[in-house]
Amino acid sequence: MTTNDLTFNPDYRDDAPKMADIETWTGYAILEFGAPWCGHCQAAESVVKDVVAEHPQLPHIKIADGRGKKLGRIFKVKLWPTLVLLKDGQEVSRIVRPTGITEVRDLLAGI
Repeated sequence: MTTNDLTFNPDYRDDAPKMADIETWTGYAILEFGAPWCGHCQAAESVVKDVVAEHPQLPHIKIADGRGKKLGRIFKVKLWPTLVLLKDGQEVSRIVRPTGITEVRDLLAGI
């Protein structure tokens, strides 16, 4: 799976990409860890969606996280939503539980 294969999905995916695949990605991408029933995730959804829409070339992958979900543990996700900005498959920045548009814009300011 490459970032070119990924399109925005408004729902959290259960089929998370494998870390070995992520490490081969080129360019920028956002991994968003959360759960559809999470109140913090629901509250942040419109803010994240609005800012990501300003960057249509940026892959945004929403990953269902929880007990037994390996990718969230690899990225040491503790709270939802957690947005991880990747460059060439490596984490460059993250935000946890964004509440405002400025936080998400700041995350993407350098791309």
